[in-house]
Amino acid sequence: MTLLTNESTFTDTATDRAARLTAAGVAWNSRIAAKPAAAELTYAVTGKGEGSVGTVLKAGNHVFHIDEPEGLAGDDLAASPVEIALGALIACQVVVFRLYAQALSIPFDDISVKAEGDLDVRGLFGIDENVRNGFGAIRLNITITGPESQERYDELREAVDAHCPVLDLFANPTAITTQLVRG
Repeated sequence: MTLLTNESTFTDTATDRAARLTAAGVAWNSRIAAKPAAAELTYAVTGKGEGSVGTVLKAGNHVFHIDEPEGLAGDDLAASPVEIALGALIACQVVVFRLYAQALSIPFDDISVKAEGDLDVRGLFGIDENVRNGFGAIRLNITITGPESQERYDELREAVDAHCPVLDLFANPTAITTQLVRG
């Protein structure tokens, strides 16, 4: 099964959501069928330093702030970069759960996700070069309510785990290039 070709008639309690998910799938399927390269997207976000160690980010028409707590030299005016990363993982999980619930005709009433990440700051501060700079472990706790059996929700979770882009970013190496330009 591919997400974009499933013609499920399932609608959950949010009929509008089901219609929007179906319409998006049909539109993307048509777009990709006409031009396969249309499936390849590039996202861009820009950022500028603000305050002690904060950042103002712009993504499309959206502006948001990231900061650090006072203990990490920040002004504590916004969530930290690692909290935003966990938030991105949660948001992507919710989106992909909704997409695949629709595609697999697995209704659910509500979903909530909690992410916890373990970070050893000895890597960040260069105290121990053998300590990983990023999360050593992440735990996702997903609570879903609805009429289906545990087995069906496990099937849904497996589909989400296999297709969630942000989960993939955390789980697999991604090629990154950096360039510093003196302004």
